[in-house]
Amino acid sequence: MPLQVVYGESRNRGTASHLADVLRDVVDEGTIYLGYPVLATADERVEVDALLVSRTRGLVAFLLADSVPTSDAEWEEVVAKQDRLYNVLESTLGKYDTLRSRRKLAVDIETITVFSGPVGTPPPGTQGEYCDFQHVAALVGSLPGIDGAIERALQAAFQRVTTIKPVKKRSSVQGSSSRGAVLKVIERGIANLDQWQKAAAIETPQGPQRIRGLAGSGKTVVLALKAAYLHTQHPEWRIAMTFHSRALYQQITDLVERFTFEYSNDRPDYDFLQIMHSWGSSARAGLYSEMARAVGTTPRDWNYARATYGMDDAFQGVCRELLTIVRQEDPDPIFDAVLIDEAQDLPPEFFQLVYRLTKDPKRIVWGYDELQKLSEAAMPETDELFGTGPSGESLVSLVTHAKEPQRDIVLPVCYRNTPWALATAHALGIGVYREGGLLQHFDDPALWADIGYNTVHGQLALGEPVTLERSETSYPSYFSERLTIDDAVVMQKFDSQEAQDIWVAQEIKKNLTTDELEYDDILIVLPDAYRAKSRAPRLMRTLAEHGINSHLVGVSTSVDEIFMRDSVALAHIFRAKGNEAPMVYVIDSQHAASQYNAVTRRNTLFTAITRSRAWVRIVGWGDNMDLIAHEVETVREKNFKLDFRIPSVAELAEMRHINRDRSEDSRASVKKATEGLQAFIEAYERQEIDLYDIPPGLRTRLVTKMREELPRDDD
Repeated sequence: MPLQVVYGESRNRGTASHLADVLRDVVDEGTIYLGYPVLATADERVEVDALLVSRTRGLVAFLLADSVPTSDAEWEEVVAKQDRLYNVLESTLGKYDTLRSRRKLAVDIETITVFSGPVGTPPPGTQGEYCDFQHVAALVGSLPGIDGAIERALQAAFQRVTTIKPVKKRSSVQGSSSRGAVLKVIERGIANLDQWQKAAAIETPQGPQRIRGLAGSGKTVVLALKAAYLHTQHPEWRIAMTFHSRALYQQITDLVERFTFEYSNDRPDYDFLQIMHSWGSSARAGLYSEMARAVGTTPRDWNYARATYGMDDAFQGVCRELLTIVRQEDPDPIFDAVLIDEAQDLPPEFFQLVYRLTKDPKRIVWGYDELQKLSEAAMPETDELFGTGPSGESLVSLVTHAKEPQRDIVLPVCYRNTPWALATAHALGIGVYREGGLLQHFDDPALWADIGYNTVHGQLALGEPVTLERSETSYPSYFSERLTIDDAVVMQKFDSQEAQDIWVAQEIKKNLTTDELEYDDILIVLPDAYRAKSRAPRLMRTLAEHGINSHLVGVSTSVDEIFMRDSVALAHIFRAKGNEAPMVYVIDSQHAASQYNAVTRRNTLFTAITRSRAWVRIVGWGDNMDLIAHEVETVREKNFKLDFRIPSVAELAEMRHINRDRSEDSRASVKKATEGLQAFIEAYERQEIDLYDIPPGLRTRLVTKMREELPRDDD
């Protein structure tokens, strides 16, 4: 792979880019970071103009001098600056055991100061290298290489991702082949950002940036790292990081704090770096409520929004109200940068508010989950999210020019889900092997390739048959090396809810003992959010009978905290969304087999399965579970390939109409009408009433509508 250039916050981007161009001739692999990393001591922050990490050329830190020294005093200042850089690098790297060899660093640090023109001889005894652009390539080309393991450890150290690994060290793990032992290997494997995540986390354009990929591709980690980086580089900026799922508070705050500490040896200054839910609550400010207060208006609460706009459109409604006020008042922007996670769950009015209240050059970074909604027609374009100018011109452009940070980054590798779990989730989600055929599909078949599927047979085109499988490059190698297919995805069906719950409790007991998993390695997902409060206690009693403590997120605990020590988390799908666990139990999976609001239920099952980082258990009970079990078994028989015909344009339109999700009011109307119709049919079958008991006008309307909706040749 050729030398990768990552464009960080550079004080002289033009000169730094020129250095990268010069080095391409002598360095054919590795990474050169421009304006990154930020190195901190107890007293000061030291910035590196450019940093090269290469297996063939080692570790080289560059300083780009503003002018050539002409006096002893100027030379003394230049040498002192390079010495300070060396000392801070040595101190920083010395903290990592993987970069030490007994008492010394396991890697030699080369420091080079590069001048714009010819340079004289530095003072006697000076260490390090000093040269101009004409000689820097030859100097770097003569350097020795380093061991591959050292290079990976350096990348992890500079990318600040060693802190992604859980704080716990799993010291209680004794076996070499238990699930706990497997997790230790997997958690070590994610300590390096891949090349796409690396660019997304560090590259910061002068303007908006979009980061997209499947759930589990690392967007939340990347955004947290970027927030910490910007906060350290610009402590005077007012930066906001926001998200849709309140349950993400714990994860995001933890990541941002640890990343910021590694950059600055200090905690974030929360007066300037604010981690906020997109809406907020009476107890804690959110981005919406902050923006409302900034324009002098009282934020709307959930009760008002639900009563006025309905449950599904509540947030969009209050954002639209606030946007009307902002357009009239035209307030001064209050943020220097805003980072948005879970962008796919937020309305366009929210983005338009953020745009208006963020200072030029509109540093707005949003992470978007590809295919979070399996039937989505297309990812919204920037004009749809941010609106357009008075003449219809785009306010936000994602066009990236040469030698500039990328503005639209795709993360193609899914680190959360095994390829088998993801293929199963997609098959169930769209109904690949459903008896009635597909339930949903997206408009652009090419999206399958974007999210990591290879075409085995057929072609990605509307109306065409196709066979798909997960690409080997779309997931890390440790899944296939450490996990088995039969154990990664397990399906179980039961005759009763009680039998299901007992099996789940018995398995979790094994997880906590034989498997050497810990309580917070396990997540139980309840698909039916509206009945979670009444459903959860029955399973919790069964768990307690097996000596297992448990809690229902948002009821037994705060809505902002998912996992607790010595207690297994139960969460309905909206609380679980955005979080993950190594072992996930998706209970009551028969919920997805219903024909009522089938798309929503299938999307719920898809989301639940994709919470799993290593193992998933898809369990359910009753006759409806036979339908789900058949589909899971078919996926396995097909070796986790998806074999189906992509719908045509007309079929997509019909599919969306037939399987459309209904609003809360619509659902209530359907339920009421269904109950009435069922009562009528039962009374008719008992011969308690006759068809002619229906008033003539109503009877005629019913027959007419039936003929319009269900035309037959023998009418």
